[in-house]
Amino acid sequence: MNTFRLKRSHKIALWLVFFLAVGAILGGLYMYNMQDKDLRKVKPDFILTAAELQQAFEADEAAASSDYIDRIIEVSGEVESVKPGENQSLVVTLKTGNALSAVSCTFQAGSFTQDFAAGDHTTIRGRCSGFLMDVLLNNCSVVSQPR
Repeated sequence: MNTFRLKRSHKIALWLVFFLAVGAILGGLYMYNMQDKDLRKVKPDFILTAAELQQAFEADEAAASSDYIDRIIEVSGEVESVKPGENQSLVVTLKTGNALSAVSCTFQAGSFTQDFAAGDHTTIRGRCSGFLMDVLLNNCSVVSQPR
């Protein structure tokens, strides 16, 4: 009877591929389930007013994008509006002095305990994700209470 037998080097190669595949799956699951950092405990990369941040993008979007996107920004300003977002999130918009553009700060569901109202002055920390008429900050947390 002719049975199929692998050479020792083939067995080692198959085990190596198996362990690499398991490692890749476990690494992918870890990254997928990884929680965002609590930005209240993270030192910001930049501290700006809402107007300064918006003006930087308006003046030179390419330069501002390379400077601010995926960075932690602490922004202060006057609350223009407060609206519910997707998946029970909260979107707080800060005035910039430009009627067509603002800084939009998105708080994840359950991460906000403060009540915001139009006209409040506040400081918010978030991760900048880009500029689409508004400067977008995500995973936000309040640094100073609205007053």
